[in-house]
Amino acid sequence: MQQHILMVEDDEDLGQILHQFLEASSYKVDWIKSGEKVLPFLSSQSPDIILMDVQLPVISGIELTKAIRKTSDIPIIMVTSKTDEVSRLIGLETGVDDYVCKPFSAPELILRIKAILRRTSSVKDVKADSDIVFVDKNQLCVTYQEQAEKLTLLEANLLDLLLSSPHRIYSREQILDLAYNNDRHTSDRTIDSHIKNVRKKLEKIGLGKNVIESVYGVGYRYVKS
Repeated sequence: MQQHILMVEDDEDLGQILHQFLEASSYKVDWIKSGEKVLPFLSSQSPDIILMDVQLPVISGIELTKAIRKTSDIPIIMVTSKTDEVSRLIGLETGVDDYVCKPFSAPELILRIKAILRRTSSVKDVKADSDIVFVDKNQLCVTYQEQAEKLTLLEANLLDLLLSSPHRIYSREQILDLAYNNDRHTSDRTIDSHIKNVRKKLEKIGLGKNVIESVYGVGYRYVKS
């Protein structure tokens, strides 16, 4: 079944490019160019994911996300044009599932969309199985066997990435690009520190401390318990 993307973007040129690229990638795409039209659209339509700009006419992407999160957990990828908006998004904890900064690579955006849709398509099954590790990026916590532990946003992004492809080795550079959204203020040492903290939190909820495995000279991977 064709997956449905709601694209909310007021930039005509960027919107045309994204619309064509998403349709060429076999998605059904609805394009809204102004913020006040989003909630009425969602009252009658249920897209699989929303790709939304921060700066929109009438109602901003941040305000729309807050309104959507009152009634829905539909995945949202926020598109920002300024790096200072990233910290603003994090600080407000608006409930976005991911964000990308302009300019961005369209193929990378597709990879992010696919990763989120893979996770959310099986959320019900995951939540029903208490033996599965589940990262809730809205509530910023990880759950295993009905035990939960709070995470920071960066820890949630990091663990979510590793869980998305168990046993796959991610280099520090890949983690930086995919989990930290290419935040060049983050060093290898910072990533190692977050890995250490996540391991401690996983151990608290009953997982072995070695489920996140260090691969010497390469990076990290999640090993199913």
